[in-house]
Amino acid sequence: MQPYRLARFVAGRMHYGWIVAGVTFLVLICAAGVRATPGLLIVPLEAAFGWNRGTISIAAAVSLVLYGLMGPFAGAAMQRFGVRRPVLVALLLLVLALALSTAMTQPWHLMLTWGVMVGAGSGALATVFAATVVNRWFSERRGLVMGVLAASSAMGQLVFLPLLGWIVATKGWISLSWTLASVLAVLIPVYAWLMVEHPEQLELKAYGASAEVPAAMTMQGNPVMIAWKALARAVRVRDFWILFGSFFICGLSTNGLIGTHFIAFCFDGGIPEVRAAGILAMMGVLNLIGTTLSGWLSDRYDSRWLLFWYYFLRGLSLLYLPYSDLTFWGLSLFGVFYGLDWLATVPPTLRIATDIFGKRDAAVIFGWIFVGHQLGAGFAAFGSGAVRSIVGNYTSSFLAAGMMCALAALAVLLIARTFQPVESRAT
Repeated sequence: MQPYRLARFVAGRMHYGWIVAGVTFLVLICAAGVRATPGLLIVPLEAAFGWNRGTISIAAAVSLVLYGLMGPFAGAAMQRFGVRRPVLVALLLLVLALALSTAMTQPWHLMLTWGVMVGAGSGALATVFAATVVNRWFSERRGLVMGVLAASSAMGQLVFLPLLGWIVATKGWISLSWTLASVLAVLIPVYAWLMVEHPEQLELKAYGASAEVPAAMTMQGNPVMIAWKALARAVRVRDFWILFGSFFICGLSTNGLIGTHFIAFCFDGGIPEVRAAGILAMMGVLNLIGTTLSGWLSDRYDSRWLLFWYYFLRGLSLLYLPYSDLTFWGLSLFGVFYGLDWLATVPPTLRIATDIFGKRDAAVIFGWIFVGHQLGAGFAAFGSGAVRSIVGNYTSSFLAAGMMCALAALAVLLIARTFQPVESRAT
């Protein structure tokens, strides 16, 4: 059954945009499972090869930074060539990286596979992908759908981490890589079958759009130039730099610190990898709730104040973590508090970017803002690993991240209350 036939089959039952959102969510949670894996590999690779955490953290940092840097160029490629082909290439690259990683014996092998290839492949399967789909297929409930898709990384932890933690503990890290490669290989034909580029291909409008709303236009030209021209427009706007800087702190305090080092932090305190992975999975469940709720709130309330509270509360949770004594109740309190907040910043940040730069450029410019997120993540992934190697604990890393979150909370209140489109300001 082709997508066009499937669309007719679901006609009268649901808008096909929900099918597209569903398959996008499936791709994103599988990619999130791959991105969450380096945190499980730190201790096994130490044992298998004798590499220290600083060495392993370099590969994790490279992956996180490339994951961000790929965003704007992937977004531009999706505007130029459509969503289907860039995503299929990214999925194939991840399968190849996972397969090759099973034969690694040197640190540069780790850097190539889990650093460069996984970073580049997962970078195309990130929030820019989600933003592109949402802006094409939804006119109403955009914040809600973006919240659900942004929560996919947490859902990836929910689906994969406990199982992958068990595989690492019982079968070894090589079996872990083959498991992930197999899952992605099965996903590729499912995605190719269900994905449709634009609602107009099915003689539909975006969900909630009136008949007068024009169809989305495909940009012409070199995707690299599209991305750089969008950046050139963005850097002249002060609020872009506030969003970029706050997202740097967002990535530093999530993917880079907790996402990469939380399991190793728990292991240092005597908690085995499987149990620590379970705590992260619990955070994933809570983040699915928190980020979805954040999307709903961003459709109704001032996104600046939403961001203020998200960063402020996250900072409090990070300041608390080193003093939780790694007890069940202490870590559970942190997990609930932090989990609800993990990626709640994404929907209001995208909403502000769309209001400032317009629907056409929002996905690509959000990709550049997300570069800041992953630069922060890479900084924390490497820096926290290096600090742990030098001083023997993560306490100073958590405290520094908590203080930076407080700084981000204050900075986002400086964003303008009302927005004048960038195009009109340039004329």
